[in-house]
Amino acid sequence: MLSAFPLRSCSSIGRRLHAGVAWLTFALITACAGGDKAAPDSGDTGGTLVVVLPEPSTLFPPQVVGTQGGAIISTLFDRLADIGRGLSTFGDTDFAPRLASRWSWAADSLSIAFTLDSAARWHDGAPVRAADVAYTFGVYTNDVVGSTVASLLSNIDSVSVRDERTAVFWFKRRTPQQFYDATYPMYILPSHLLGGIPMDSVGRSAFARSPVGTGRFRFARWDAGARIEIMADTANARGRAKLDRVIWSFVPDMGAATVRLFGGDADFLEAVRPENLAQLEQAPSLRMVVNPSFTYNYLALNQRDPADSTKPHPVFGDSLVRRALSMAVDRERLVRNVLDTLGVVSLGPAPRTLMPDTAAFKQLPYDPNAAKALLDSAGWRDSNNDGVREKNGRELAFEMIAPNSSPTRSRFVVLLQEQYRTIGVKASPLLLDINTLQERLPQKRFDSYLGGNSANPGLVGIRQSWMSNGEDNDLKYRSPVFDAYADSALSTFDQAKSRVYWARAFQQAVNDAPAIWLFEQRTPAVLHRRVIIPPLRADGWYYNLADWRIDPAQRIDRDKIGLSAPGGAR
Repeated sequence: MLSAFPLRSCSSIGRRLHAGVAWLTFALITACAGGDKAAPDSGDTGGTLVVVLPEPSTLFPPQVVGTQGGAIISTLFDRLADIGRGLSTFGDTDFAPRLASRWSWAADSLSIAFTLDSAARWHDGAPVRAADVAYTFGVYTNDVVGSTVASLLSNIDSVSVRDERTAVFWFKRRTPQQFYDATYPMYILPSHLLGGIPMDSVGRSAFARSPVGTGRFRFARWDAGARIEIMADTANARGRAKLDRVIWSFVPDMGAATVRLFGGDADFLEAVRPENLAQLEQAPSLRMVVNPSFTYNYLALNQRDPADSTKPHPVFGDSLVRRALSMAVDRERLVRNVLDTLGVVSLGPAPRTLMPDTAAFKQLPYDPNAAKALLDSAGWRDSNNDGVREKNGRELAFEMIAPNSSPTRSRFVVLLQEQYRTIGVKASPLLLDINTLQERLPQKRFDSYLGGNSANPGLVGIRQSWMSNGEDNDLKYRSPVFDAYADSALSTFDQAKSRVYWARAFQQAVNDAPAIWLFEQRTPAVLHRRVIIPPLRADGWYYNLADWRIDPAQRIDRDKIGLSAPGGAR
């Protein structure tokens, strides 16, 4: 803990950072810079923010996956209500009105009527209507659209239109997350622009690359391969964004992003590599900020044969083998080796901060001898003494794919290869570019991959990521026991019982070993010093982007363009 060390003055922080003290130094720098606390709001508006990130494939909200598009659509579109900083999904007490000005529950709690704000307008000037809400639900839950959050809406039976300003959500059963289900997963869409487009075409329409929303920013332009630009909506009912514009500048990888940031061509990078921390100390125009995250990382083990998905994987289809592979990995040593103090071991299919009681379930122990015994009992033996186990003429061998743009994940698969070699397993790293990786994963054309998840508040994302029918369940993990415990945890109104159910669900996932739970990384973000921000949120650093502003005394050339035609800031 930071408090275990003597705090030093800002001037005494060392000139170069060693990986072993990187996180401590980050905390000290943050404290010296005043942390993430925003300065008092003076009402100043104007300025340009340049954010570096990979290019998204779409801006059609139901089909957006990951930060690339998620950060952008959160500025262009609105939900009916916004979850508060506490990120509580229990009831509606942590939610604030957004497109809906108020709501009322039915006596039996099986429906919620949302009354829309009469001042809410689409960026083309049309009023927001209840028909837009009903249409949005239809799009997000339509199979041909293939929204990645459809499973989060499974408890909503339907959405009806009571009048032009009142939309009613009808639920199949009472749960603590009903209000969350109706608000958090969906950004409301304009039915007057999209209603005439067939559902199988709406995600490929012009709207997906030139969207019209209700947010405090409006879409300005998309230069393919280069950038997306958004501008403050000066007529917005909630007040214009404090920035004039945000430019999302596209980069192919973290290396290119870092070059742009340190070269002065960008203002914000959501994750800086540990090896760049020393360079950051020499950049007086930049500062680090705390970027909390719900991300956890793992080696995913495909339980279906990549060549024939109707068959089990020849290696990972056996739970004994998966457990052996988990017990063969010294995760503590791997995390220390790669991340030093910037990482902790992941415990299961959720980040530690969302797990109600991490002491209530046990990890599989690191025990190479027990791992060897399990493989022996599963029929995998090194009969020809070549160092690799075999069974029925097949070597115990598999590929571990990882993005070549991530040095952290690349190092992990190399170290995993070495640890598996000691128990007679041939695990071969395969580093792929991000586009190739994104093609192979949905088609299940992999043995294993080192990836990660960014979880939803309240663990509700478990439904889509790890339960049997989840759209994002890339591994096709199927466990009726896990499903039952997780569903009970999400359904009960007794929070003590929910904690017990979650512990049992996580224990089942640990025992089943659909993945090797590896690490959670503490990753500081980097921001230009002239930019004043509120504290970042764990469910997305970008959620309060309309309240970011530029210090008038520190403005640079690109801040002085104003609300001119898009394309002025380069």
